[in-house]
Amino acid sequence: MFSFSTIKKRNVLMSILLIIGLLLTLKITHWYLLDQGTKNIAKQSEKQINELVIFIDNALAHYENIPAVLAKNPILEQGLLDQQNPKTIDKLNAYLSELQLVTESSDIYLTDALGVAIAASNWDQPNSFVNHDYSFRPYFIEAISGKSGRYYAVGTSSNKRGFYFANPVYHKGVVLGVIVVKVDISLVEQQSSGIAIASQYEFMISDPDNIVFLSSVSGWRFNSLTPLSQAKRFALNSSKRYANRPIGELSFIPEFALGESNTTQVYQISSYEGKEKYLERHQLMPNANWNVHILAPMKPLYESLPPIMLLGATLYLLFALFVIYSLERRKNLARMRQAQNQLEQRVKERTLELEQANTQLKDTQDELIQAAKLTVIGSLSASINHELNQPLAALRSYAQNTQTFIGRNMIEDASSNIKIMIELTDRLADIIGQFKSFTRKSQGKDNATEINQSIEQAITIVQPEMDKQGIKLSIVLLKGKCQIWGDSVRLQQVLVNLMSNAIVAMQQSKDKHLHIEVYCDTKVNISIQDSGPGVRESQMSKIFEPYYTTSERQGLGLGLSISQRIIESMQGSITVENAQQGGAIFHIILPLYLREEV
Repeated sequence: MFSFSTIKKRNVLMSILLIIGLLLTLKITHWYLLDQGTKNIAKQSEKQINELVIFIDNALAHYENIPAVLAKNPILEQGLLDQQNPKTIDKLNAYLSELQLVTESSDIYLTDALGVAIAASNWDQPNSFVNHDYSFRPYFIEAISGKSGRYYAVGTSSNKRGFYFANPVYHKGVVLGVIVVKVDISLVEQQSSGIAIASQYEFMISDPDNIVFLSSVSGWRFNSLTPLSQAKRFALNSSKRYANRPIGELSFIPEFALGESNTTQVYQISSYEGKEKYLERHQLMPNANWNVHILAPMKPLYESLPPIMLLGATLYLLFALFVIYSLERRKNLARMRQAQNQLEQRVKERTLELEQANTQLKDTQDELIQAAKLTVIGSLSASINHELNQPLAALRSYAQNTQTFIGRNMIEDASSNIKIMIELTDRLADIIGQFKSFTRKSQGKDNATEINQSIEQAITIVQPEMDKQGIKLSIVLLKGKCQIWGDSVRLQQVLVNLMSNAIVAMQQSKDKHLHIEVYCDTKVNISIQDSGPGVRESQMSKIFEPYYTTSERQGLGLGLSISQRIIESMQGSITVENAQQGGAIFHIILPLYLREEV
C-alpha cells in the first residue's frame, strides 16, 4: 500500500505533467493554425493579385493605342506646321476636345518639338495645358526621340494623378511634335477598390521609387515604403512627378517572410487607426513599371485562433483523462493477467503434448517409408538372390580350379583365377553395399544430391529384375553436374519404387522397354516411361491415394502415396500421364540447386 505522502507526490507530479502537456498543446496548435492559415491567405492572395494586375493592364491598354492612331491624322501635322494661325489652332482645340469626350480620357494635348503645348482638349479651362512647357517629362523625351512614351505623374497644371501615353507626330520623316493622352487613374483606383472590398483585401500601387500613388486606403497614398533620404527627396522634387504634393513615409515594418522568395511577407502597418498586420504580396507590371501590392488583413486569422485553441485544449484534456482512466484500468487488469498466465501455461503443456504426438506421427511415417522400401526389396528378392548366387557359384568354381592349379604348381593360372575371384568379390560388395544403403533408414537430412548418381544407384537395385524380365533399358542423363537439395536416400527410394512399378506393369507386354530421361531448364524433370498398358483415365485422380492399387500395379497401394509425399517434402511434384504410343510416364519435377554443364 502507498503512504499518503507517496500518493500526494504522485498527484503533484501528474498535475505538473498535465500542465506542461497543456502548454505544449496550446503552443503547437497556435503554431500550426497560424502557419496553415497564413499559407491559405498567401494562396488566395496570389490569385487575387493576378486578377487585379490583369484588370489594371486591361484598363490602361484601352488607351494605349489612341496616341499612335491620332498621330497619323493630318490635322495634327497641319496644326504643328501652321501653329501661328489662330483658326488652325482653334480647329485643333475643338478636335481634341471632341476626342477627349469620345475616348473618355482625362485630357489630350499636342506639344511642339520644344515641349510646349500648342493645343489641348481643356483649352477653355482655367487650368488649360496650352502654352505650358512639358519638355522635362520623360514621356515627352521618349516620344520626341521617335519612341512611344508612357509615364505616371501628378499633373503640374491640373494637380490630378494621371498616366500619360505619348506618340511622335511626323512630317516627312521628321518629328514635329508629340501628341499626349492623359488617363485619370483615380477612376482605375475606384474600380480596383471595389474589387478589393468585395474580396476583403487592401491594395496599393507603387512606382519605381517605392512611392505609393494608388491605394484602396487613402492614408497610404503619397507615402514612401522605404526611408526617404535627402538625395531621394531632392530627386523627387526635381522630377516634379508628384507636383507640389508632400511625400511622407509609411510605417511598413516586416514581420516574417513565407518561403524562400520575398514576394510574400507579413508586415505591420501603422496608421492613425492603429497598428494592423497584413500579408503582403507584390507583383511587377512590366508595361507600366508599377509594383502592385495585395495586403490581406491578418486580423480575422488571429481572431479565429482562440476558439480553435480552446477546442485543442479541450481535446487534450479529454485525451489526458482517457490516459488516466487507462492507467487505472490497467490496475484492474493485473488480476486478470495471473489467470491468463495460468491459462497460457496450460496451453503450453497441451502444445507440448501435441508436439510429442506430431513427433510420434513423423516416426510412424518414417517407419511406413522404411516398410515400403522393404516391400520393394521383397518383390525383387528373387532377382537379388539370382544376382548374388551367380557370383557366389562362380567364386566356388574358380576357388576349386585354383586349388587344382596350386596342386599342379600352375602358379600363373592360379594367380589369374585369384584376380577374377577378387573382381567377383568386389561385384558382390557393390551389390550388397547398394542394397544396404537403400534399406538403411534415412535420417531425413537434406543435402546437395546428384541426380545422375541417384538414378544410377536406383538402376543397380532393379537391374537384376529387369534382366530376369528381359526389359530393354534406355537412359538419357545430363552432362555435367545437376544437383537438387534433398534427401538422397529418399529420392532413390522414389526412383526404385517407380521403376519397380514399371517392371510389374510390363509383365504381360511383348515389347518391354523402360526409358529414363532427365532434362533441366529452371527445374529438374525426371521422366520414367514404360511400355505397359498405361493408366486408365478413371484411375488418374486416385493413383496417388493411400491404399489404392491397380491390377497392373500390385501391392499395398502405399508406394505412390509415399513417393508423392517425399517429393513434396523436397518442394517438388510428381505427376502421371499416358504416352501416345502406349504406356505410362511418371514425371518428377524438383527445384534446381546447381547446374554445371561440361
